[in-house]
Amino acid sequence: MALVVYLRTVTELRGKGDRIAKVTFRGLSFFSRVLENCEDEARFEQAFRWPIGSQVDGDEMLEIQVFNYSKVFTNRLIGTFRMVLQKVVEEGHLEVSDTLIDDNNTAIRTSISIEIKYQTMDGSVKVWSDGEFLDIPDDCDGTFQFETDSLLSGRSQSSGTSPGRSIHGIPTFRKTGKGVFSAMKLGKTRVSKDDHKKGDDAAILDAEDLDRKAMRLGGGLDPDTISLASVTAVTTNVSNKRSKPDIKMEPSSGRPVDYQISVTVIEARQLIGLNMDPVVCVEIGEEKKYTSMKESTNCPYYNEYFVFDFHVPPDVMFDKILKISVIHSKNLLRSGTLVGTFKLDVGTVYSQPEHQFHHKWAMLSDPDDITAGCKGYVKCDIAVVGKGDNIKTPHKANETDEDDIEGNLLLPEGVPSERQWARFYVKIYRAEGLPKMNTSIMANMKKAFIGENRDLVDPYVLVQFAGQKGKTSVQKSSYEPIWNEQVIFTEMFPPLCRRLKVQIRDSDKVNDVAIGTHFIDLRKIANDGDKGFLPTMGPAWVNMYGSTRNYTLMDEHQDLNEGLGEGVSFRARLLISIAVEILDTSSTEIMSSTEVQIEQVSNMSESATGKMEEFFLFGSFLEATMIDRKIGDKPISFEVTIGNYGNQIDGVSKPASAKKKKEGGGESEEEETELIHNSSDEEAEDDGDLTSVPSTPPMKPVITDRNYFHLPYFEKKPCIYIKSWWQDQRRRLYNSNIMDKIADKLEEGLNDVQEIIKTEKAYPERRLRGVLEELSTSCSRFVTLANKDQNLSGRTKLDKERLKSCMRELESMGQQSKTIRSQVKRNTVRDKLKLVFNFLHRLRFLADEPQHSIPDVFIWMISNNKRIAYARIPSKDILYSIVDEEMGKDCGKVKAVFLRLPGKKGFGSAGWTVQAKLEMYLWLGMNKQRKDFLSGLPSGFEESKAMKGTGIQAVPPISLVYNMKQVFQLRAHMYQARSLFAADSSGLSDPFARVFFSTHSQVTEVLSETLCPTWDQLLVFDNVELYGEAGELRDDPPIIVIELYDQDTVGKAEFIGRTFAKPLTKMVDEHYGPPRFPPQLEYYQIYRGNCAAGDLLAAFELLQIGPAGRAALPPIDGPTDSDRGPLLPVPLGIRPVLSRYRIEVLFWGLRDLKRINLAQVDRPRVDIECAGKGVQSALIQNYKKNPNFSTLVKWFEVDLPENELLHPPLNIRVVDCRAFGRYTLVGSHAVTSLRKFIYSPPDKTANNWAHTARLANGYMALTNGTSHSRPHSRPISHPSGDIVVNMDPEPNIKKMDTVVKIDATTDAVVKVDLNDGEKEKEKKKKKKKKGEEVDEEEPDESMLDWWSKYFASIETMMETLRAQEAALAEAEEREDLEIAAESAEIKADDFPMKGTKPKEKNKDKKSSKDKKKNHDGTEKRPPKPKVDELMVYNKELESEFGSFEDWLHTFNLYRGKAGDDIDHNVVDDDRIVGRFKGSLCMYKLPLSEEITREAGFDPNMGMFQSIPHNDPINVLIRIYIIRATDLHPADINGKADPYIVIRLGKSEIRDKESYISKQLNPVFGKSFDIEATFPMESMLTVAVYDWDLVGTDDLIGETKIDLENRYYSKHRATCGIASNYSVHGYNAWRDPQKPTQILVKLCKEGKLDGPHYGPGGKVKVGNRIFLGSTEIEDESGLKKQTEEHLALTVLRHWEEIPRVGCKLIPEHVETRPLLNPDKPGIEQGRIEMWVDMFPMDVPAPGPAIDISPRKPKRYELRVIIWNTDEVILEDDDYFTGEKSSDIFVRGWLKGQQEDKQDTDVHYHSLTGEGNFNWRFVFPFDYLMAEEKIVISKKESMFSWDETEYKIPARLTLQVWDADHFSADDFLGAIELDLNKFPRGAKTAKQCSLGMVLKEHELPTISIFKQKRVKGWWPFVARDENDEFELTGKVEAELHLLTAEEAEKNPVGLGRNEPEPLEKPNRPTTSLSWLLSPIRVTCIMCWRQYKLASVVTLLSITGLIFLGLLFFSLPSAFIQKIFNISG
Repeated sequence: MALVVYLRTVTELRGKGDRIAKVTFRGLSFFSRVLENCEDEARFEQAFRWPIGSQVDGDEMLEIQVFNYSKVFTNRLIGTFRMVLQKVVEEGHLEVSDTLIDDNNTAIRTSISIEIKYQTMDGSVKVWSDGEFLDIPDDCDGTFQFETDSLLSGRSQSSGTSPGRSIHGIPTFRKTGKGVFSAMKLGKTRVSKDDHKKGDDAAILDAEDLDRKAMRLGGGLDPDTISLASVTAVTTNVSNKRSKPDIKMEPSSGRPVDYQISVTVIEARQLIGLNMDPVVCVEIGEEKKYTSMKESTNCPYYNEYFVFDFHVPPDVMFDKILKISVIHSKNLLRSGTLVGTFKLDVGTVYSQPEHQFHHKWAMLSDPDDITAGCKGYVKCDIAVVGKGDNIKTPHKANETDEDDIEGNLLLPEGVPSERQWARFYVKIYRAEGLPKMNTSIMANMKKAFIGENRDLVDPYVLVQFAGQKGKTSVQKSSYEPIWNEQVIFTEMFPPLCRRLKVQIRDSDKVNDVAIGTHFIDLRKIANDGDKGFLPTMGPAWVNMYGSTRNYTLMDEHQDLNEGLGEGVSFRARLLISIAVEILDTSSTEIMSSTEVQIEQVSNMSESATGKMEEFFLFGSFLEATMIDRKIGDKPISFEVTIGNYGNQIDGVSKPASAKKKKEGGGESEEEETELIHNSSDEEAEDDGDLTSVPSTPPMKPVITDRNYFHLPYFEKKPCIYIKSWWQDQRRRLYNSNIMDKIADKLEEGLNDVQEIIKTEKAYPERRLRGVLEELSTSCSRFVTLANKDQNLSGRTKLDKERLKSCMRELESMGQQSKTIRSQVKRNTVRDKLKLVFNFLHRLRFLADEPQHSIPDVFIWMISNNKRIAYARIPSKDILYSIVDEEMGKDCGKVKAVFLRLPGKKGFGSAGWTVQAKLEMYLWLGMNKQRKDFLSGLPSGFEESKAMKGTGIQAVPPISLVYNMKQVFQLRAHMYQARSLFAADSSGLSDPFARVFFSTHSQVTEVLSETLCPTWDQLLVFDNVELYGEAGELRDDPPIIVIELYDQDTVGKAEFIGRTFAKPLTKMVDEHYGPPRFPPQLEYYQIYRGNCAAGDLLAAFELLQIGPAGRAALPPIDGPTDSDRGPLLPVPLGIRPVLSRYRIEVLFWGLRDLKRINLAQVDRPRVDIECAGKGVQSALIQNYKKNPNFSTLVKWFEVDLPENELLHPPLNIRVVDCRAFGRYTLVGSHAVTSLRKFIYSPPDKTANNWAHTARLANGYMALTNGTSHSRPHSRPISHPSGDIVVNMDPEPNIKKMDTVVKIDATTDAVVKVDLNDGEKEKEKKKKKKKKGEEVDEEEPDESMLDWWSKYFASIETMMETLRAQEAALAEAEEREDLEIAAESAEIKADDFPMKGTKPKEKNKDKKSSKDKKKNHDGTEKRPPKPKVDELMVYNKELESEFGSFEDWLHTFNLYRGKAGDDIDHNVVDDDRIVGRFKGSLCMYKLPLSEEITREAGFDPNMGMFQSIPHNDPINVLIRIYIIRATDLHPADINGKADPYIVIRLGKSEIRDKESYISKQLNPVFGKSFDIEATFPMESMLTVAVYDWDLVGTDDLIGETKIDLENRYYSKHRATCGIASNYSVHGYNAWRDPQKPTQILVKLCKEGKLDGPHYGPGGKVKVGNRIFLGSTEIEDESGLKKQTEEHLALTVLRHWEEIPRVGCKLIPEHVETRPLLNPDKPGIEQGRIEMWVDMFPMDVPAPGPAIDISPRKPKRYELRVIIWNTDEVILEDDDYFTGEKSSDIFVRGWLKGQQEDKQDTDVHYHSLTGEGNFNWRFVFPFDYLMAEEKIVISKKESMFSWDETEYKIPARLTLQVWDADHFSADDFLGAIELDLNKFPRGAKTAKQCSLGMVLKEHELPTISIFKQKRVKGWWPFVARDENDEFELTGKVEAELHLLTAEEAEKNPVGLGRNEPEPLEKPNRPTTSLSWLLSPIRVTCIMCWRQYKLASVVTLLSITGLIFLGLLFFSLPSAFIQKIFNISG
């Protein structure tokens, strides 16, 4: 489908001039050619064609604009023609004539005539051409120039490398923008050879867009950060003959970097085990650190901070495993028992937002028993900081404990909270192509002794995953080892370790050496989506790369074999597969250990990895130039290898077994006779190809210049070709190529959109719509292309799953892009752009194929049989396909390839030097597709073959002979460079440029001592011979390389940087004139390694020399001045058009000048220079006495380009004037962009005062987050209310009650809702009703102090942050739902219901969490009391207020050579030798007289009116230091003893006596006063040192504050303006000037009318009226009238005052990072502070506010244990076997285990009931604000002093069973958080396990409010299944008293006096058998055998009676019978 518009004529034009037309459809614009000197008719006769991917809608528009063309000024619009395409869609063809309309939509006489054709889809599948892949014209009639023809894209993406887009570590350079500044005019049209005259680029400069105000750039884009350089190298190709070179030379990976990992272990919960003494171990790599041990607790609280420092490459860092383990009872003698571990890799942490996990719970598991489940949780913070990373640490104060463990697990987003155990099976089958790993001498000796020839390698495979290692067996002496083994890892799934490392190693008796390493990213072999799949891979070959294959004893590139850095040679390939199986841990047969297992597996069949095919690689070397002369002049050849094929020096490792297998596959047999000597006859018959030719013939190099050689190929270009055999897995590479191309085009389009936004061009939304249209078309095209070839052999499960998932993803991406396209509006472009960038990152990720097929191609330069330099080209980039999209981007194209040194040699300056530049043509494909392999070469050659005879057609040529030669003249217009690298010790360079083109080279002159040279020099290269067809050379000439050097007097010139360019080519038959010629100057970004090193402004033209010779070329203007000798200047048509500017310079002073050559600077002067003109400051006579200048303002006039973007830099140099007229350079600074100093008169027509304010103050100051959120985001805190004015068109926060929009022209009154205070009260009443407990009344004013204010402010800040995050998340969710809903064609009204279903669970969780928070909140602390607040900034004040450079700027002066590894985000502090303070103002002459006529205009001050004088001034500086957080440990014990040091000038305060022992988060709470004299003492340094008993104290970190800029700033940073005016109390006004005085002063300075105070609480300032309160309460409570509140209201809204308004600094606390010079760029902690300044010539301020830390309040907690019940019975009675327990209760406050208290023992409790009546007394110190107990104690007996700990207030009660001889048995415990614990049950029956398990759902109380509470609580413990069980109940009474109350009412411990408790009424059985064994035995027996005892007793009595009876009967009988007595 295509839309073609034929633009015929435009008639009835007025006047005479050059005309140009712009035709736009779907946001894509074409320009016509320029018609010169047209009168009333312009005949364009030009066609424009749009290939389109979707049907044209009837309501789409076509727009044609006709302009008067101007080469210098903005094109002036004549008129516009717009047309709806409905008729065109219906009829397909239409001719139209119509009049144009002007800007006001009125018709004008000028008319236009056009013809439109619409070709619909005819059903045939059309293959994309490279041009049509996006909406790009592929004919020559319209030049393709987007609406981006002005400024280029910024540094924000000038690195050009997309995330995740680095092929094997080579950074691929992508284009970041086009237009006038694009590096090369490579337009996107494919111009046919005959018609090229029509395709001229309209080089148009839209000046109007460039001088728009910076304020219009929203979203925080500072126009000064916009890079003026485009991506240097190359955009897209014009013809298909050449592809883009990569400009970045240095390999990015492998270089060590500084990292700091900080881990805070806060606490642990729910640890499995009884009565534990847990220690937490944090382990990273080999380093381990331990917390202290906590005794007898399952939920220890630590709050300990650990820091690990590393200096390693990023890959090594991110693969390190971070392991958190909990160990039970570890001490010096025993290692302790492991409770559980948690592990993740550092890369997972680094990939989190802000590179950190904050307050997350790590779930512990037992590695020895995977069936055991969760072993507990550890709450921790983990952060990984690299150099330059800025971590936003959430504010540390007043954090509430987040109890929702499940909702805050330490897991990345998207990982399920319940992870399962899984087995990872890594199967290792076999390897091929291994190199020799031993010397041949050893082999010969072995052969001599043993008599057998052995392979010189003993390989085994090592697999590493998640900190575990597994090894296969060693295969002795084998280049082709076969293992067939699997390594099994058991790990949680999904794992938190992203990479699996597979390494082939050589087993050696001394030490094993790596042969090659491969990393497998688990994210690329799995998909976690709904239709995802578990990690799977293979069986597939993985290719391994590393050092060169020749064996040396000490391999200098061994790191490459370990996987560090980019491999420079093929090492081996390994056949592996990976599978994952989720384990069912409930199964009984499962192995519970996680130890690595090794098992045998069955052999893999040959065909399983794919069918073996013959591949053909062809290459031609068209040019070899820039060969480094260090190599020497020995003959040079180039070798190309793919795998081991083609490697003639060290490739072959022939197996001793010498197995012959035709098509056996792989590298082992490639050099065998059948391939080299062609033993196969059928091959010879097939293609007559006798042998591969892998290298070019050696050739002696020829000198180009003093640095480089070139090879004299001339017309004869050598070729190479290699046959190789590989498994046919091309489909993988094809799919990857399609996605890469889609991503390339998408990236190009997105960069265009960014460029349009940055340069403030019109209609970025149109271009974005076009990009999305292209994306959706490309995605649907991918689905059709990728779906074929489904049934290839060797397709693995991963191939199938990946294809499905890629197709799903791209289909959904296509759908979403359509949806987003319809939502793109002007105001949503930025948001949508972010979304589409996510698509780009996703595409890059998908395009990276994890399963390898064909190895990469290496090109080596060989000299003297040694490998010198290499280039590595991914095989997919040169792979051929008949389908255009599937073809590699460099296949069949000429590519500029730069060779570089291997390994570590490639780092640093050696790596930046080009070793050789090749113009190379490469083609790789299957042998049977070979017929087209020469089709992409430049035309005009003949093939030269090695042999004659039959079948000769099929033989590849060994060289190409070009018989077509074109002669050109190259003109390099070298105008200027800026921001170059400082290469000399003076901090400057002596730069010159060397230009290389083909085999020619020339240099510019050397300009001494500058970083911004203006050469203004034309270099002419005569008789440049280029081979090929003229038309192709015009469209696609070779690239020009420009290198910049620093000339040194001694030694070789030093390399500064490099850039590429393409010349504009003119053929003989073309006219040299507009619009293409003369060429425009363009900016090219210079690179030094991977870092940007400046910009070059130049233009290049290539002019064909015809038969008439050079005389026919355009003339060159001769030298204009004789001073320059034979140098030619840049001609007038090319150099910029100049205008006269005046530059005014404000000279304020010099600061902090360092010594130069050991001598102090005494009489400095500043020289300002711009474009050859300049001005000198007055001389400072004595720098020590007064470093300020006596004359403030000077000016000079200079001719500068009209185009602001071409303005040269302004150089500031400081020289010291020494005796005898000598000058010494002190330092210099180059102002690269003068844009922000251009003066623009205020806009008088602006009727919106807010707009004027924006112009005055800069958009950034007003739209900064906090400046708006402050008034809106909190309830108004004084009864009368605040004025709230809405600065944004849409209010973003709904809390505001009154929003008033004001017009500047009227006296607008702002009404304020006076009922705010009442509303607040009502809200509080409602809250009280909801909460269970009635809250206390608002605190008394006398109770409040500064800390109350501080904590209230922090709470407000946290609330604001939370609200912002919630709003952001909600907006994102809404957006996702919209997109999902629209793509599923759901109506907008329905989608919230349908869309939210999947997220309902989360929402429930969230809502319950919120409820919980509210519930706890209402009871935990009183509702927020009405406390006046201050502003807490989570950053430095400077970053909030633009470094206070509102009128006084600070320019750092540099000296010394710049460091190479400097991160460009970090300032190189070592080079800064001082600072120049001043400002600049430039404006075009003549200046409007209105300004100079203004009243009070001082002509001496120029534009710098009403600035203060710079005489010395005495100031009192008052520094308040609140606290420091996260300090870097300085002592061996992982702590520090910090104290404050303050330096200002020569004054120093060392607060060493007040050091805080063993604290990393010290609270200082101190203020310091210093008297200073500005300007001599203006840089304040606040440092934190570590106190050491022995030796010097160490610096932890410091921060520097420029007080002078603050003092003179219009933001009034001397003393913050409080939110309320009070005359007494904690919020007393602390500024010596009252608000009314401040307001009068501001009005006077700003020449404002006012202030006028009126009745009814009104004040008028200018034309604005404010309302406010007029009453104030004094100390006695009497109310007085005052105007201070009114004045304060105005001050707090000063930014809303037109013209002069700006935000005044509120009362605040700022958070500043602490930095250490030894660890640049890495924060060493943060410090919270603020600074007040008071001039000494005004009344002295009052005393400093008391911010000394709150002293903890002394409390006494009395706990009475009354009874226990249902305690489990542990003991069996010895005599009776009955169950009983000897119960006692133990209690302590957390952190005071050593002070634990026990009750007496209730012996022999048979029912679990115990009676105690026992009192515990716990005195403790408590900080109410932080809700923490404060404990001071010595850490160990060796500690010098006590350490202060802050721990939560928790009471632990335990129930035990007492044993006399063995250890007591622990039965159960309960831990009560004294701030929030469940209310006790009234009876033992009501007390249940639910009180612990459902603690969050029950109402909670605080002992600090309730004071006294009594009830029953459960004791719990864990059973065998790790579940909670009830082990008893305790009746306790808690009573809290303050120390004073306790003293008045003392009590005794236990049951002692005073106030003794009654003895418990215990049963008689409660006795210890040890003390009264008989009694106990009796009692026990009696209880057990009561009946038996009674019966026995009766029986015995009866028996005795009977015995006695029988004993006495005989005598009785005798007496009776014989009657003895009688």
